[in-house]
Amino acid sequence: MSGLEIRIDQSGKRTHVALSGELDISSAERLEQELAGVEANGRALLVLDLRGVEFIDSTGIRAVLAADERARADGRRLVVVRGAKAVERVLSLTQLDQSLELVDSPDSVDA
Repeated sequence: MSGLEIRIDQSGKRTHVALSGELDISSAERLEQELAGVEANGRALLVLDLRGVEFIDSTGIRAVLAADERARADGRRLVVVRGAKAVERVLSLTQLDQSLELVDSPDSVDA
């Protein structure tokens, strides 16, 4: 699979953004634009679901990190659902697995 699919579900105080495909230099800007729209809605919790992401590069990591920084600055919460082994490896190598709030399933996140 190439490219990036973004599915957004908003309910209550929570927004769930599910990604599938490749989060890289060619798709990170589109994700940033989608997240800007989502963040403007004022919901307190953003769940960024990486389970469908097959590949992530440094530009994709930057987009996730920027979303986390914006959430913290705005007093919101960003929770990242763990992705495939390749994605987990990148999060581990960059030590973002130690600074991001990571969960195994979006169902385990309380609003």
